Amino acid sequence: MNITLLIIGVTCVISFIAFSNQALLQNLLFYPYRIWKNNEWHRLVSNGFVHADFQHLLFNMISLYFCGQFVEYAFDDVFKIKGRALYVAMYFGAIIIADVFNFFKQKDNYEYRSLGASGGVSAVIFASILFQPFAQFYVPFPVPAFVFGPLYLLFCAYMAKRGTDNIGHLAHFTGAVFGFVFPIILEPRLFTRFISLVGQKFGF
Repeated sequence: MNITLLIIGVTCVISFIAFSNQALLQNLLFYPYRIWKNNEWHRLVSNGFVHADFQHLLFNMISLYFCGQFVEYAFDDVFKIKGRALYVAMYFGAIIIADVFNFFKQKDNYEYRSLGASGGVSAVIFASILFQPFAQFYVPFPVPAFVFGPLYLLFCAYMAKRGTDNIGHLAHFTGAVFGFVFPIILEPRLFTRFISLVGQKFGF
């Protein structure tokens, strides 16, 4: 079974239903106040299945499609029988971790809400960078993955500090870091391999 396609399929179905079902949307999105006051802890995960609009959903799912299947197979190769379970744990763990800061910051704010799988998708993208540092990211010109990663983190940090839009840049940053670190914690040799590959590119 392809776990990435399963996640994409379930996410698309729930998101499409929620586009026209406000009750479902309100029950699933990330709502720190209700999590804190009403113990609605399911929202830490369920918010990853709903999106603000079709463009938001499309961007996340396309990114997950192109990076997720590679990472899923890489997890199978490295972690064997536990690979897919660990892949799922990383994806949903990143969705949770990405919202931890905002949870504590906004838990008394009745108005604050957010949604989307961006934390999990960012984790998958950065796990792919760890496994394949010379893959090309088009933004819109081709950039090697190991270059794209730091630039993306700097951009997220800068935009989070500015706070001039409604995009969860801090969640993107946190999810990305989690996705890079999670496999390394499980198998430290992956970091050695990453450094070695990048070093060889520059003749080190």
